[in-house]
Amino acid sequence: MSRRGAKDRERPRGGGSEPRGIRSFVAVLLPEAVQARVDEAAAELRRRAGAVSWVRAENLHLTVRFLGSVDEATLGRVREALAEAAAGLAPFRLALGGFGGFPTAHAPRVIWVGLTAGAEPLVELHARLETALARGGIEPEGRGFHPHVTLGRSREPRGASGIGELLDGTGEPLGESRVEAVHLMRSDLRPEGARYGVLAREALGGGSGHSPGVDMSRGNP
Repeated sequence: MSRRGAKDRERPRGGGSEPRGIRSFVAVLLPEAVQARVDEAAAELRRRAGAVSWVRAENLHLTVRFLGSVDEATLGRVREALAEAAAGLAPFRLALGGFGGFPTAHAPRVIWVGLTAGAEPLVELHARLETALARGGIEPEGRGFHPHVTLGRSREPRGASGIGELLDGTGEPLGESRVEAVHLMRSDLRPEGARYGVLAREALGGGSGHSPGVDMSRGNP
């Protein structure tokens, strides 16, 4: 194999076509009680928006950095970068509330729940991680980071039409948790949906950290 071919295999955003790659992402996991409350609050959205692929309650999480399909060597560098980024940030409070949509509320391709607390430390975590990844030779993501929890993705251009008034970014509180760790996850795509597994866990502030109520055996970005 040429040197160029070996380099291409290591690119973190190589896509799902790489046969040896591990589809992976960095995430903040949510306690089951928060997942259940968000899922319950989204019932009206699911009722009114037809052609949307909804994320199951047990798969709700906050993606810090999607990596795509990467090989084992690249994952080793990601683990090092994640440890470095996590050590420089203290544990913080995360609170959810308010629905929204990307790119706009009236024509959303992605439906999400926003943050009422914790956005600033998450942005800092993302920036620290990008800096550490760059030192490891991993290219930046190339797009802005807007902390949110994805609820669903439209399967067609107007699949989520008719719910714009519900996606105004306001609403009742949907739960909170103390973020003490960040996880490197793998995502295995299956006919019944993606299944997650934890590849690495790094405590914030360099401590031992524990995420109460979080089942780390499953998930989905």
